[in-house]
Amino acid sequence: MKYKFIQIFGFLSLFFSCDNSKQLTKIETRNVSVTADLAPNEAVESYVEPYKTHVESAMNTVLSYAPKTHSKNDGRYNTALGNMMADAVMELSNPVFKSRTGENIDMVLLNQGGIRSILPKGDVTHKTAFSIMPFENSVVVTALKGSVVLELVSYLKDFGKAHPISGLKLVLNADHSFQSILMNGQKIEPSETYYVATNDYLYNGGDRMDFFKKSDTLYDLNYKIRNVLIDYFTKYDTLNPTSDQRYIKLKK
Repeated sequence: MKYKFIQIFGFLSLFFSCDNSKQLTKIETRNVSVTADLAPNEAVESYVEPYKTHVESAMNTVLSYAPKTHSKNDGRYNTALGNMMADAVMELSNPVFKSRTGENIDMVLLNQGGIRSILPKGDVTHKTAFSIMPFENSVVVTALKGSVVLELVSYLKDFGKAHPISGLKLVLNADHSFQSILMNGQKIEPSETYYVATNDYLYNGGDRMDFFKKSDTLYDLNYKIRNVLIDYFTKYDTLNPTSDQRYIKLKK
């Protein structure tokens, strides 16, 4: 077993003159081992226990149920888990955005790497949401010209990961060229403005999504992705996410 050490510094021989000046003349140190044999402080343990019990109870509160297990690695271009997350952001964030701006969110883009755990079969709890999304990232909405959205689409094709999307449908030909690119069933117009929901990490260039830097219009919804999941789990008593045709590649 490796031991951690706490280094305690003793400051000795500090002399004070009449003008309140100080001078350090000597430092002594010693190492105190912190081991498993160190007796717990019963007063501290007693004080913390009610809070610990409350937190554990809250984290284990059942919100929903998943009939099967889902992973972010279940598909090549889209996954049931990723689709659920992107659709949850669209469904629950759009009313907030519309109430503030009068506009609708056109699409959602998250990142596969931000999904940190599976959605396991069985009871879905607060702890499930914290496991899937342990980070403090929040939903932000940015205004992008259609020409920049097409750069976003090219990024998705070139990087080849199942980044969660909603509101966007992409079809690749067998030779990896695009057959169709649709936003809410319509062709993307380069001069039009589209509202794209993402998280603050990606907006700031995370996962090399540099196209977001081309917009200086940002709406921070103050809505954490994890809280979106908790609200989504609470809203639906059974979770049946599916992979679908939102991003596919045609066979020869």
